[in-house]
Order: sequence, then structure tokens, then C-alpha cells
Amino acid sequence: MNHVALFEPLIPNNTGNISRSCAATNSPLHLIEPLGFSTDDKHLKRAGLDYWDNVDITYHKNLEDFLAVVGDQPLHLITKFAHKIYSEENFDDGQDHYFLFGKETTGLPEEFMRENEEKCLRLPMNDTHVRSLNLANTVITVVYEALRQQDYPNLELTHHYDHDKLD
Repeated sequence: MNHVALFEPLIPNNTGNISRSCAATNSPLHLIEPLGFSTDDKHLKRAGLDYWDNVDITYHKNLEDFLAVVGDQPLHLITKFAHKIYSEENFDDGQDHYFLFGKETTGLPEEFMRENEEKCLRLPMNDTHVRSLNLANTVITVVYEALRQQDYPNLELTHHYDHDKLD
């Protein structure tokens, strides 16, 4: 199973979009407090649409509480400062994987990243044009790479709809 963890998220629309992606990929969502919004926020609900109730959400009071849940399971810190590319990592080892994404404005705490440098992964990008990628886009990119390596467990590779546009 692939777990998505957001460290102190600030933007409700990002978290709402990420919750929809978690529902689509059967990925539990971990929200590490403090949050920069209320989970009753209308923007959060709108971005997650009617999928919000289908997401397995766990709230953690702080980073230490989250890390206690992770234990010895694989933890990946997603950051633009990493030296290793996310697609070079093996996610198909039969273990649960936890992907930790930082706050939209400041990312993950620097000291924590330095202490866990070997767990840091990055998405390639043109750093001269942008400071960072959108959080929701980054989450789905990493989760789908893990799922691709795992042969998309428990996901429908094809589906027939009542009014299928390709039938």
C-alpha cells in the first residue's frame, strides 16, 4: 500500500485534490498538523468533490507522531533538494511505502531532511524556470510511479461505462 503524508499543508484546494487522488488510488492520506485550514473548509470539500468520504484519513498531531506510525516501513521524503530521482527507487518490494510531502511554502524541515538524506527523492524539473512543482501534481506523479512498478494493485486497468464513448 502507498501512503500519502502531507506535512502541515496550507492550501485547501491542494489537499482536496490530493484526497481525490488518494480515493482513486486506494492510498491512505495522513495529515500532519497544524493544518493551514479547517477540514470543513468549502474549498477543501469542493476540490475533493464527493470523494472525500472515500478517503482513509489519519490526522497526526505532529511529525513525531506520524513517524511513530511509520516505524521501520519505507519512508520517502519528496523534495526538490534530493539527489536521487523518484523513478530510480524500488517501490515493488511488498512493503507499505510512505511518501512525505512538505508544506507548500517551506517544504519539509531542513534539519529533518539532513538527518534523512538517504530517504529524499526528487522529481526532475527545470529549476531555472520555477521554484517548485504543484503539490497535488507531485503527489499523483509519485504515487502513480509506485503503482506502475507494483502493476496497479486493486485498480481497474479497463472499465466499461453504461454510456461508454468508445463503444
